[in-house]
Amino acid sequence: MRARVIYNPTSGREMLKKSMIDILQILEEAGYEASAYATTPEPLSATKEAERAALAGFDLIVAAGGDGTVNEVINGIAGLEHRPTVGIIPAGTTNDYARALKIPRSNLLDAARVIAAGNAIPMDIGQSNDTYFINIAAGGYLTDLTYDVPAKLKTIFGYLAYLVKGAEKIPQLKPMHMRIEYEDGVYDGMASMFFVALTNSVGGFETIDPNIVLGDGKFTLFVVKTANIFEILQLLAQVLNGGRHLENSNVLYTHTSFVKAESMDGSRLMINLDGEYGGDAPTLFTNHQQHIKIIGNTSDFADPIEEADEGVLEGAGTGFMKEVETLHPDEVNDKRLPYDGKD
Repeated sequence: MRARVIYNPTSGREMLKKSMIDILQILEEAGYEASAYATTPEPLSATKEAERAALAGFDLIVAAGGDGTVNEVINGIAGLEHRPTVGIIPAGTTNDYARALKIPRSNLLDAARVIAAGNAIPMDIGQSNDTYFINIAAGGYLTDLTYDVPAKLKTIFGYLAYLVKGAEKIPQLKPMHMRIEYEDGVYDGMASMFFVALTNSVGGFETIDPNIVLGDGKFTLFVVKTANIFEILQLLAQVLNGGRHLENSNVLYTHTSFVKAESMDGSRLMINLDGEYGGDAPTLFTNHQQHIKIIGNTSDFADPIEEADEGVLEGAGTGFMKEVETLHPDEVNDKRLPYDGKD
């Protein structure tokens, strides 16, 4: 069996580069003839190498880097007849997909050992026009944060860079007229953003949809109908509180095998695919059920750093939820931007 590790040499403060010999050794001990390819600044470097490796008959392709590297690797093989199994070594800012598959995110060698264990899971893959995505597609205000933050800032400050940029963009929040078609109906009205999810891990949170079933051929669709800052803060608090947002009247929530989204008032509706700009609406999102086998973690690797982080997040979420739910809309009037009907 042959394995090709496609890695971003700048991810994880260059820890991937320093650990590559050990990663290859773990794969060799698992029975693979392993080799590595370092991506370059050339556009779609990982995509092109993944396609080349697949066409050359490699059995396993390992995407080592952030969510962007994983997305590029998937785009290199999703359209092919022969699609190798994919492994993931997470070394990015959020690592949402690795979180969804319970892959260790703070120890590169433990992630490599998960790949060596070889528990391949048939995973759904989304497609938007000619581009594939593996975790999340989104459109509307604030959904451009992930590609609007400079890569250098993400490397230095991590999540803090997103928070700062998000605070900067909040005053721009306003609704637009969207038409969103899905399996059971059509939403035609004002909304600030929408999300089309394949896993329960989005933006570092694992409570986006507690009812999600991996590999069932369905997206989770959320449409946020409000652009009111107070109401959006309440929604965020409910997400942090374990899924209470699903019952919120400001949210359309459903499962569907396709989504078609477009702007109806001339506003620009930008599409985010796994954290990268994916063009403008109108667009059709289709679900390719169990399209690629991706290795996930079913072992009991101890990861005390991750456990501590998740505990802190849960505690912070509970406190934030209590603070927001005690507020009254009048208390945040000075923080809202009235919608003036202009783009």
